[in-house]
Amino acid sequence: MRLREAQQGDEVKIMELIHALAVYEKAPNEVINTAANLQRDLFEKKICHAIVAEIQGEIVGFALYYFAYSTWKGQCLYLEDLFVQPTFRQHGIGKQLFDAVVSAAKSNNVKRMDWQVLAWNEPALAFYKKQAALLDDEWINGRLFF
Repeated sequence: MRLREAQQGDEVKIMELIHALAVYEKAPNEVINTAANLQRDLFEKKICHAIVAEIQGEIVGFALYYFAYSTWKGQCLYLEDLFVQPTFRQHGIGKQLFDAVVSAAKSNNVKRMDWQVLAWNEPALAFYKKQAALLDDEWINGRLFF
């Protein structure tokens, strides 16, 4: 298994994994993003970044993140999604992806790293607790769709 920065051409496989994540999260019809949009945003606009996990040339997992800003802390990193195909779980791939994002956060001197976890996703909650992460139930998410 090797980790690497996503490169042009990976967007199709990453979108396949995003669709698999949406199925896992019981929201398969919510994904409206496309591989073309992802290609533009990752490689042309560079508004987000992705790290992929490969086994024998096949992408089996990814972490997608972007930089944000906190008025209280300064620059932050937001981990949008981390996903490993179910057949490749329990081999440390998710941990390595998470650690790579943490490394990106530290190397960019961000003050905080954030992400969300669905309340029912016990495997993910357990994973993040193993990372000594603070899982905050005090804040309520707000969202607008356009």
